[in-house]
Amino acid sequence: MLIIVTILVLLMIVSAIAALIFKDLISAVIAACIVSLIAAVLFYFLQAPDVAMAEAAIGAALVTGIFVIAVKRTKRFEE
Repeated sequence: MLIIVTILVLLMIVSAIAALIFKDLISAVIAACIVSLIAAVLFYFLQAPDVAMAEAAIGAALVTGIFVIAVKRTKRFEE
């Protein structure tokens, strides 16, 4: 269990750094979505399924959808 959590935390850190580095804003939003999904899985491993469901629904789905719509209505690439 500790190995799985460690791998998930490392993937979360890599995804967060990737979200900062990407110049394509859609790719950055997807990387941030991955961070949120991994957080939801970690909440589930911490035996907080209600928090995990809220994080997956709001953090990964709703916020990602709003960000994608906002990026589509503006410039896709950072200058």
